[in-house]
Amino acid sequence: MTESTGPRAEWPLYEVFVRGKRGLNHVHVGSLHAADDAMALRHARDVYTRRNEGVSIWVVRSSEITASSPDEKDPLFAPSGDKVYRHPTFYDIPDDVPHM
Repeated sequence: MTESTGPRAEWPLYEVFVRGKRGLNHVHVGSLHAADDAMALRHARDVYTRRNEGVSIWVVRSSEITASSPDEKDPLFAPSGDKVYRHPTFYDIPDDVPHM
């Protein structure tokens, strides 16, 4: 029995996100197959943080992720284009306001 036809072929696919020591967000680093969530977390730790790169790991079943399609980018994001008040160029910011 080969791996592509054995029990591992039926394991769900997980997406792995790692937050680095100097990072504030989790970044997608790869994918892996695992029998369950706990195994996915252990394998993600072993595979993607072997050199102590991370401080936090998220594993998410690929089947649970809902994403927009690149083909839909214009209709999906176009509604925000006509809201000029959302852009900081619409406002006059006083010079004495820091960090803007």
